[in-house]
Amino acid sequence: MEFWRRSARISRKDKIRNTITKQKMNVTRSLLEDIKTQQLKWYGHVQRMEEGRLPKEVMKWSPPGRRKRGRPKATWAEGIRGLMGEKGLIKGDWNYRGQLEEEDDIIVRWAQEDVATSNNLLNI
Repeated sequence: MEFWRRSARISRKDKIRNTITKQKMNVTRSLLEDIKTQQLKWYGHVQRMEEGRLPKEVMKWSPPGRRKRGRPKATWAEGIRGLMGEKGLIKGDWNYRGQLEEEDDIIVRWAQEDVATSNNLLNI
């Protein structure tokens, strides 16, 4: 929220609620949701890369040795798997991105045609 306050030039001393700041900045989604979406996009982008590319190799790399004792910290890959579970995605979905976008376009066009048809019927 501090990001939006600074962007709007609002100080905490002004005592303006976060909801009002979001309305002023025309924010519809939270910053956290945007970050999660970008992480999933990056993950899909790297997964579609050819084998041997450095980002893909880095993502697959696992450091040798053991972790320190205590609660294990979640890795980036574990976080991505959790996000995919939240969004209802499965491991191979990134390969069909273009096909999914085309299907979305077709569905949107069908919906627009249905609305136009129903508007024409109402005008008769």
